[in-house]
Amino acid sequence: MTKTIFTNILGCFVIDDNKGIIEQKLFADYAAYSQREDVEKAFRAKHPKALPFPEENFPTILALFADQRYFSLFHERNIELTKAALKAAVSDDDFIFQTISTLKDLDKICNMLAKRLREWYDLYAPEVVRGIESHAQFVAAVLERQKSADSFGADLAETDVAEMQELARKIQGLSALQEQQEAYLESVMKKHCPNLLAVAGAKIGAQLLDHAKGLKRLALLPASTIQLLGAEKALFRHMTTGSRSPKYGLLYQHPLVQKARPSERGKVARMLADKLSLCARLDFFKGGLHGKEYLQELEKKLAANTLQKQKKKRVPKP
Repeated sequence: MTKTIFTNILGCFVIDDNKGIIEQKLFADYAAYSQREDVEKAFRAKHPKALPFPEENFPTILALFADQRYFSLFHERNIELTKAALKAAVSDDDFIFQTISTLKDLDKICNMLAKRLREWYDLYAPEVVRGIESHAQFVAAVLERQKSADSFGADLAETDVAEMQELARKIQGLSALQEQQEAYLESVMKKHCPNLLAVAGAKIGAQLLDHAKGLKRLALLPASTIQLLGAEKALFRHMTTGSRSPKYGLLYQHPLVQKARPSERGKVARMLADKLSLCARLDFFKGGLHGKEYLQELEKKLAANTLQKQKKKRVPKP
């Protein structure tokens, strides 16, 4: 006679090969199921000769639960289990994905509305529209109702100008929302991936996470792949048509890459990707906070390389 201890979402069971279920402890709810190790430990103490459940016998043991009295309980427990799994699946990665997507949408909307406001205000004060390039400054000018005395614009009714100003106020509100979302994004990343935040910044770091589909996958990617995240189309074109290989993707936006000479941006992006790869692994595996150190090391190295090249240029040729 062989006894087996078997546990599923219904409860913990002691099963005899000949007699079937000889003892059971049904779980009252999912919370009790999550504490199943305590029940199993008690059963092992009571039945010291009982063996662990052999997976090859699963079909045979499952047949013991074909009784209809278990069906409604299986349904109830599976729903609870699914709810718990869905709740546990939500992570800081999801907050970052949603926030960076919101910022992208807000940026598009603000630009689109600002362009529309420019076309509209051009009817009233064309010199203001053409004299201010910054959307933010232009919106402020509309709210101040700037218009020169010798303007070529039409003399519009107060109601027409008021509607333009109302649109300008809405654009300002959306810009304020952008700033609020950026602050929220930085706070989430500071908690979830502080090293990545320190080196990449909030926006670039969030976009890297978005393209990699999470911190775990980003931590497992090689630095060469991180360097090209965001340049997938160019890389595919290179592989299919033999065109020039891209040297960077999202990292092109980074200040260090922007400051570098065009001929050296690929090299800087590669060095930056090496540091970001280390940062992602530190954040995922809960290592120390070394992001600022990595950034300082990279800045010093780039500064030293620049200085060395300048010295070589100063050396007169023999």
